[in-house]
Amino acid sequence: MQPFVLPEFYMPYPARLNPHLEGAREHSKAWAYGMDMIDVPQHGTVIWDEHDLDSHDYALLCSYTHPDAGADELDLITDWYVWVFYFDDHFVELYKRTGDIAGARAYLDRLAEFMPVTGEITAKPENPVERGLADLWNRTVPARSECWRRRFVESTRNLLEESLWELANITEGRIANPIEYIEMRRKVGGAPWSANLVEHSVDAEVPGEIAASRPMHVLRDCFADSVHLRNDLFSYQREVTDEGELSNGVLVLEKFLGLGTQEAADAVNDLITSRLHQFEHTALTEVPALFAEHGIDPAAQAATAAYVKGLQDWQAGGHEWHLRSSRYMNEGALKTRGGPELLNGPAGIGTSAARIFTSVAETAPQRLRGYQHVPHQTVGARPRPSLRMPFPLTLNPHLDGARERAAGWAQRMGLLDDVVWDRRKLEAVDAPLCAAGTHPDASAERLDATSGWMTWGTYADDYYPQVFGRAGDLAAAKACHERLLQFMPTDCEPMPEPLTPLERGLADLWERTAKPLSVRARRTFRHSVEDMLESWLWELGNRIQRRVPDPVDYIEMRRRTFGAELTMLLSRLDTSAIPPELLRTRPLQALEHAAADYPGLLNDVISYQKEIQFEGEINNAVLVVETFLDTPRERAFDVVTDLVDARLREFEHAASVELPALVDAYDLGTETRRALDDHVEGLKHYLAGCHHWHMTVTRYDEAEARRPIGTPALLGGPTGIGTTALHLAAR
Repeated sequence: MQPFVLPEFYMPYPARLNPHLEGAREHSKAWAYGMDMIDVPQHGTVIWDEHDLDSHDYALLCSYTHPDAGADELDLITDWYVWVFYFDDHFVELYKRTGDIAGARAYLDRLAEFMPVTGEITAKPENPVERGLADLWNRTVPARSECWRRRFVESTRNLLEESLWELANITEGRIANPIEYIEMRRKVGGAPWSANLVEHSVDAEVPGEIAASRPMHVLRDCFADSVHLRNDLFSYQREVTDEGELSNGVLVLEKFLGLGTQEAADAVNDLITSRLHQFEHTALTEVPALFAEHGIDPAAQAATAAYVKGLQDWQAGGHEWHLRSSRYMNEGALKTRGGPELLNGPAGIGTSAARIFTSVAETAPQRLRGYQHVPHQTVGARPRPSLRMPFPLTLNPHLDGARERAAGWAQRMGLLDDVVWDRRKLEAVDAPLCAAGTHPDASAERLDATSGWMTWGTYADDYYPQVFGRAGDLAAAKACHERLLQFMPTDCEPMPEPLTPLERGLADLWERTAKPLSVRARRTFRHSVEDMLESWLWELGNRIQRRVPDPVDYIEMRRRTFGAELTMLLSRLDTSAIPPELLRTRPLQALEHAAADYPGLLNDVISYQKEIQFEGEINNAVLVVETFLDTPRERAFDVVTDLVDARLREFEHAASVELPALVDAYDLGTETRRALDDHVEGLKHYLAGCHHWHMTVTRYDEAEARRPIGTPALLGGPTGIGTTALHLAAR
């Protein structure tokens, strides 16, 4: 029996079938035989026989997911999918079942030799996976730009190499937390790889100037998450029951949320729906603005639109294939829970459009919940949560002096304007305390700079919603944003004259912090500040639309809105002992992402009353979980608190298990090992300092939230609602 009933899926796009299906079936079978994928033992094990290939029907998958491809292009795309599924099953039999991590690493290292971005393949293939990859690479890349090739190499490498993450989890019996799982599933599952092939099949590459932008990343990631989580539902029985797999979204939510299998399956389906809603929101509201911002010409706009449509076709076609392939658990799926969709309508190939009405109607309440939050609800005060912090706190000895100097700096920059901030608000924030805990070994000068950045960032974080959010003026916020970018020159370009406290503060901090750096380090630092600035525009957009964010999008943007990358980077601005390629490895990315998520989510728990009740905020993880799970507030608090601890545990696991394995695998020298140790210690200080600051400051207390800002300088006049004109006069 199936472990759960498949839910009602949200699928607003009709599936279409490519007319060249039969030719692709015939070609792909001949190709697989030619690559020795059929009936040829690998280390004594036959991976596939002809019946396996026929019943999986990858040609049907590709005919559904690439309905407009020509015959030759469909043959090529189908061969790619035959190869990737063969790789997956080959890897399971040879390495996942045996737990041979060393053999798996050597096997994966070899595959990189068959994907040169430039030049020809020089290695000789020795097994079906290598033969298939060499053939496909030579047939595909001549038609594509170098930019596309680099992106495809990266997504293919992620797809292959991150299989080691799955294997390590099986060996340890470890189930990932939901945030880690979503992030890693994108790489292991290969949907970004599929998105690259969509570009190839429609012969329409995304313009290079916007390929790395947030909207295009969101489209790709929403596509990936929807594809992978849908696959998790259909493959749960085969993966979890038969293969002992631990990387499955249903299993992850079962264990993390304490749900039954059916409830977890329904929650995964709700997340698929949310990601598809996010896809549509981004395509319709953010991509057109992106075109205008970058001056994208009509031809490139058409190419991007073709790519977006190709991703939609893939969603619909992939779903239809899962309903029919013998590879998956799909008994009764074509009938759904209540019979074929509309008025007991038709089922079978070519009838997917008949299911759209029910699909949209069934999931409409979930979409509406995202717009139903009423701002300024009275939620009451909550005690600070009792959270584990395994790392000791060390405060910088220059803290007292830093507090005094930060207050003087804020006054000189004009941050104490008695509108957004006053002196007591500055003291309640106490940014130097956070800086002293996160950077305990910094010199007095470096501590002052870090305190300045944290003070400026917190002021700006209050300024944007108060000045632009209440008025709903996103255009003014973007104009402010464009001005701020001019105060971060990377090549010593002259700055304009700063006109506001925000501009004066940023100009001063940039001169003190970034100017002494190398051009490369300066650009990296600017990128971290830009990400933070852009994330505040994203928050404003949600607030103006009164739209509670999608949970995955929120978690990933929370790292930016909190300024985590910026504050962590301040401790290693001039450090070059860790090679950039090492910083991009999975263990180090896991460390940094977990360290970034911990304080951001902790902040949401502690600041909930201040933000929801007093500020009318809509960007808060507790509210996001409450809305997405349609659960009581107390349960949402518990879920977010559990996420905070889960990210801390992931950090500990990455530091104690994954990083030592990485060091051994790369055979790193003494200097690099020492630099890595220092980096990990710095992140531990960051976590301990952020935890201490959140548990200590009065910024989030109800009394502070109720206190009116400032006393007007004019004759010590009145404060409170209705007296803002006096504040302006005082300024």
